[in-house]
Amino acid sequence: MTPYQQRKANLQATPKTWLITGVAGFIGSNLLETLLKLDQRVVGLDNVATGHQRNLDEVQTLATPAQWQRFRFLEGDIRQLADCQRACTEIDVILHQAALGSVPRSIEDPITTNSANIDGFLNMLVAARDAGVQRFVYAASSSTYGDHPGLPKQEAIIGKPLSPYAVTKVVNELYTDVFARTYGLESIGLRYFNVFGPRQDPNGAYAAVIPKWTAALIKGEAVDINGDGETSRDFCYIDNAVQANLLAATTTRAQGLLEMIGQFGKP
Repeated sequence: MTPYQQRKANLQATPKTWLITGVAGFIGSNLLETLLKLDQRVVGLDNVATGHQRNLDEVQTLATPAQWQRFRFLEGDIRQLADCQRACTEIDVILHQAALGSVPRSIEDPITTNSANIDGFLNMLVAARDAGVQRFVYAASSSTYGDHPGLPKQEAIIGKPLSPYAVTKVVNELYTDVFARTYGLESIGLRYFNVFGPRQDPNGAYAAVIPKWTAALIKGEAVDINGDGETSRDFCYIDNAVQANLLAATTTRAQGLLEMIGQFGKP
């Protein structure tokens, strides 16, 4: 049995109460599906601005009626502290996925991106601190590496941010470090690299490339590649992102994160 399998078995034996922000979104709904199938109690917070009710509807069809009864959905906005406080009541672990993604969107509207990704993030940290949450795991971003050209990437080596979105993600990491030192709030940020998989929206101006290409191929349409085709990108399948969240949420200081990294990608 791998450490990940052992963690899942431990969770089923001793369930926790989880809060998923952005639960109606792509990553959030996949986290919800996994946790419900592990018989966990889950609270979901979402303003359904970029998420979809259809994602929650699909999860309901994949869970048993008993598992679905363990889920409670709260419609609310992380930019409102009261909504965050309401959602954090009697929560053990927070998986914070709510944010406004997309570099182009942040360039067009940096104020709204800042409001959700920094003001909303700070609200969640304060609510988590005040509620005595055990662990705060959040969606960080590969954009934090900025303009630093070094490969492979190293966690402690970052460059200058290349977009307003990247700035917000750097600030998130600064805030969690301060909250850990000042208030003892345990937090782990996962620097996602272009997560893709089921329930990722192929429509809209800010859709990611994998669902856009997949939708085009299904329809027999041409696949557009910008530039000269020589650019490379890193991608992460959704199941691996879910696995990383659960391992980060359940690891102990004695085990350390090396175990999590070593088992990343194994079932």
